[in-house]
Amino acid sequence: MINKTVLITGSSRGIGLSMAKAFAEAGYFVIGTSRASFDLEASLGTKECLHIALNVTDRPAIIEAVKDLNAKSISPSVIVNNAGITKDQLFLRMKDEDWDDVIDTNLTSVFNITKAFLKSMVKAREGRIINISSVAALMGNPGQVNYAASKSGIGGFTRSLAKEVASRNITVNSITPGFIESDMTDALTDEQRSLILSGIPAQKFGDTSNIADLAIFLASDNASYITGQTISVDGGLYMS
Repeated sequence: MINKTVLITGSSRGIGLSMAKAFAEAGYFVIGTSRASFDLEASLGTKECLHIALNVTDRPAIIEAVKDLNAKSISPSVIVNNAGITKDQLFLRMKDEDWDDVIDTNLTSVFNITKAFLKSMVKAREGRIINISSVAALMGNPGQVNYAASKSGIGGFTRSLAKEVASRNITVNSITPGFIESDMTDALTDEQRSLILSGIPAQKFGDTSNIADLAIFLASDNASYITGQTISVDGGLYMS
């Protein structure tokens, strides 16, 4: 890639922050977004970055963010759609707003962000779009109808857009993480942890770096012939 600039949504913690650090270490200028203010420069240990406080469901705000970046002559060649939330509940108890918020944040945001930057990629005839899904999209989980539906939609989005833009040297791929060490897994009881691990052939949870390493590869020239793919990073969970 000639233009080593990446935009990562949901970059203030977890997988998003891990990817931001990995891209910075790989020599990219990193644009990171999160809903609230965040000192991305301090977290990455470099000035080659820019944080944007942005709600990825707010289309007018996204348009303004694009205008500001254009004014600074910053145009990302890599987009990582990572922002996501959960609002788990059994379907019969799920509130309308729990469905709407999860779909808007996890799926519609992928449309919003990608559409905002795709034209510049098409014009440059280069680009990488990496969408972060979840193994829940493949397996389904009780209490996560909204979350699984939002992440499943990312798969269809990825494959369809990949076919539209492949001739412009733009690849579109999806990563589906399994159980990754996080605040969520730290909160599990020993019994819950053992039950989950029993279903993972690798017998361990993943690390955020496992996702970041794959994202770096998919953004590289080495992955230029890989597009429309959904790649699981789950220790064999879905396979089992």
